[in-house]
Amino acid sequence: MTSQIRIAGVVKESIVDGPGIRLVVFAQGCPHHCEGCHNPATHDFNGGQLVAIDAIIDEMKKNPLLDGITLSGGEPFLQPEGFSELAKCAQAAGFHVMTYTGYTFETLLEKKDQRWQRLLRYTDLLVDGRFEAEQKSLLLKFRGSHNQRIIDVKKSQQKNQLVLSEIS
Repeated sequence: MTSQIRIAGVVKESIVDGPGIRLVVFAQGCPHHCEGCHNPATHDFNGGQLVAIDAIIDEMKKNPLLDGITLSGGEPFLQPEGFSELAKCAQAAGFHVMTYTGYTFETLLEKKDQRWQRLLRYTDLLVDGRFEAEQKSLLLKFRGSHNQRIIDVKKSQQKNQLVLSEIS
């Protein structure tokens, strides 16, 4: 079990990073370097700070207003052991888990990396795809560009086909 993750920061209460009120954890390190990235400070893999997963879960449990946790980036799938552990603990505590990734859902599945599959297993909603500045829209719910999708991971796994979330 991984006890720490490298993060760029935490937002304790957000209403723009998923349904309801959410704690948002920003992974440190990203290979995508999307033009117009909302979080360029997260790109450096050596930046940020190491934080105990238990400390994040404890922080969540202190706030009765929280509906869930959002794993954003940087790229959470490049720290799959730690972020899957965080997601698993959050779900066990009754929280909804939403994960952002620059990879497409299909790429995550094709890679057949068991560590990536574990993070997907503990993700309820996935926002996939790189941010594309030419497809940017401020009118989209919980995503920055039209190419990005909000995927219901559980339903997609049950039906063995891509199922978009009703909130998209």
